[in-house]
Amino acid sequence: MSIDSPGIAPASGPSILDLLRLSPRELLPPGGEELYREVALLAGLGPERPVEVIDVACGDGAQLAFLVEEFGAQGAGVDTDPAVLSRADARSRTRGLGDRLQFQEAPPHALPYRDEVFDVAIGELGLTASADPERAIAELVRVTRPGGTLVLLQLVWTSPVPEDRRRRLAEILGVRPRMLARWRRLLEDAGVTDLHVADWSTDRAALRPGLGKPFPDFAELFSWREKLAILRRVRRVWGWSGVRSALERESTVHRLLTKERVLGFVLIKGVRTAAVTEVTEVTEVTEVTELTEAGSGTFAELHSATMDVPAPDQVAAEGLPLFGGEAADPSEPERPATRPATRPATRSGTPEPHAPTRRPQPQAPRPDRKPGPDQVQDLPLFTEEREATR
Repeated sequence: MSIDSPGIAPASGPSILDLLRLSPRELLPPGGEELYREVALLAGLGPERPVEVIDVACGDGAQLAFLVEEFGAQGAGVDTDPAVLSRADARSRTRGLGDRLQFQEAPPHALPYRDEVFDVAIGELGLTASADPERAIAELVRVTRPGGTLVLLQLVWTSPVPEDRRRRLAEILGVRPRMLARWRRLLEDAGVTDLHVADWSTDRAALRPGLGKPFPDFAELFSWREKLAILRRVRRVWGWSGVRSALERESTVHRLLTKERVLGFVLIKGVRTAAVTEVTEVTEVTEVTELTEAGSGTFAELHSATMDVPAPDQVAAEGLPLFGGEAADPSEPERPATRPATRPATRSGTPEPHAPTRRPQPQAPRPDRKPGPDQVQDLPLFTEEREATR
C-alpha cells in the first residue's frame, strides 16, 4: 500500500498490514532476528558460501538487510508498494549495502527475474496479500535453482474457522492464512520436496527469545506518539473514515491474538527438485509426436518411428511425454505399455497364437535369437499377419 495509492487495501480502510507498512520504524516479522538466523541455518547461508537470496513481499527490507550483513548473502527484495521500497533502498545505501542489495517493484505472481537464478527464495507474510497462493508459490519455484531452498513464513489457522469469518479476518489482517496442510500441499504440487516445518507460535515456542505473537499486534507494538503519526498518514489516504476503521481493526486483531488464538505462525522449508527429463530423450520421440499431432501414418508407421526409443525400464522414471502425458507417480502401480507388446513364447520358443482364428501353422522360431520383449522390429510383421487372417 503506497501513501499515494491505497493499492490492495480494502476500500473501507487500511488493513493491519497496511498500518505496519506506514510505520517509519524498521520492523521484523514475529520471531525477529532469531527467526532469520534459523532461516539462514536451514538454507546453509554463511560467509564461506555466498548465495543469492530473493525475498518476496519484503516490505521495508529489514530482514533482507539482516541476512546480507550477517551472512554475506546477495539480496533481492520484491514488493508491490513503491513507497516502502523507496525507504528500503535509501536505508540499504546508508548502510553501504547498495552493491549487495537491490529492490524491485512487482507482484508476487510475476517476478521480474529469469528462471532458476536464486539459491534461496523466501515468501514473507504479505506473499498472498495481492496474489493467489498457488501462483505466488509457482513463481518462487520458477526463480529458484534446482536443489535450491524455498522458505515460507506464513500464518496458519490453528483451529476450524467458518469461511465467512475467514474472509473477514483476512481482509482485516491484509494477508490470507491457510491451514498448514494446505500450505504443504501447495509446495508439493509445485515440485518442492523434503519439507521441514517449524512452529513459531507463542505457546509452542516459549524458549525462543524475542518471539511475541504470530502476527504483529498494532496495539502493543507502537507507542502513542508512533500511533498518532501512522494515523495521520492513514487520514491522508483514506480520510477520517479510514482512521475510524483502523482503530476498530486494531481492537479486533488484538482480541484475536490475545484471546481467541486461532492463528499460528510457521516456517516451512523445502528443496526445489531438479528437472528429470533429459533433452535427448525428448528429441528421440519428436517424430512420433509430429505423426500423432498430424493425424497421419499407419499403426505400423508409428511403431517404425519409435524404433530408437529406449527401453521402458530406462525411461520410466523420466516419464517421456510420448502423447503429452505427465511423468508417472512412483507410488502408483506400473501402467501397461502404450505400444503393442510381442507375443509370449512357449517353452519350445514358438510364439503363442493371439486368438483361435490364427493359421494352424505358426511361424517357426528363429534359431539365431531368442524371442523377447525387445523385438520391436517384428511388430509390423505381426500386424500384417493379423490383417491377413481377417
